Amino acid sequence: MSNLQPHIIREGSVQYCLGEFKDNNISYDFKKILIYLDAKGKLLFGKNFKIYEEDEVVLYKLCIYFIRDFEACKKLEIDPNKGILLSGPVGCGKTSLMKLLRHIVPHHKPYEIIPARNITFAFNNIGFKTIEEYGNSSFYCFDDLGVETTGRHFGKDCNVMGEILLSRYDLFLKRNIRTHATTNLNAQELEERYGNRVRSRMRQLFNLIAFDKETIDKRV
Repeated sequence: MSNLQPHIIREGSVQYCLGEFKDNNISYDFKKILIYLDAKGKLLFGKNFKIYEEDEVVLYKLCIYFIRDFEACKKLEIDPNKGILLSGPVGCGKTSLMKLLRHIVPHHKPYEIIPARNITFAFNNIGFKTIEEYGNSSFYCFDDLGVETTGRHFGKDCNVMGEILLSRYDLFLKRNIRTHATTNLNAQELEERYGNRVRSRMRQLFNLIAFDKETIDKRV
C-alpha cells in the first residue's frame, strides 16, 4: 500500500481498490469496501466469517465515519470528530467489526482495542496508575464496556472505566483525541453502571451506532 494510493490495499497477492483517487480526494465505493471487509474478515477471523446483509446499515454508518465522508455523516447526524460507541446484543459482531474497520483506512492512525475487564484487572494489581495510563494521549477502543467488575485496590473501590471515561473526555476537549468503545448495555444500563455525570460525558464523547436488539448471535 502506497501513501499516495491509500484506497488500494494489498492482501498477499490480491489487490483491493476501495474507490477512485481524484483531485487529492478518495471517492469510496461502499460495495467495494464490503468486498474487502469480507476478504479481510476471513483472513483475520477464519473462513466462516461473513458480512451479513442485515448488518449493512450499521456497516455503512461505520464506513462513512472511518473514511471521513463528511457529507454522508452530516445526513445521518454522525459527528466525525467524536468517537464511536458501538452497541448491540452479545455475539452480534461488535468487536470483530471494530477490529476490522480500521483496516480500510491504513493511512489513519490505528487505535488499540483493550477489553474493559482487563483494565479493571490491571487496576486491582497496580492501582490508580492504570487510570492515568488510559487517560493519556493514545488512541483506544474499550471493548465490552460495562461488563467489568468494580475495581478494588488496597481496600478502596473504584469505578475504573467511569474514571477513565472522564479522563478521556478531558483529553477530547483539550486535544480532540477520540475514544471508541463497544458495549452490550443500553443507555439506561450505562447510566446505572457509571452514573449520570459519566453518561452525560459519553454523549459528548461518542456517536452511538447500534445493532438491532434482535440481531442474531453469530457465534452459534
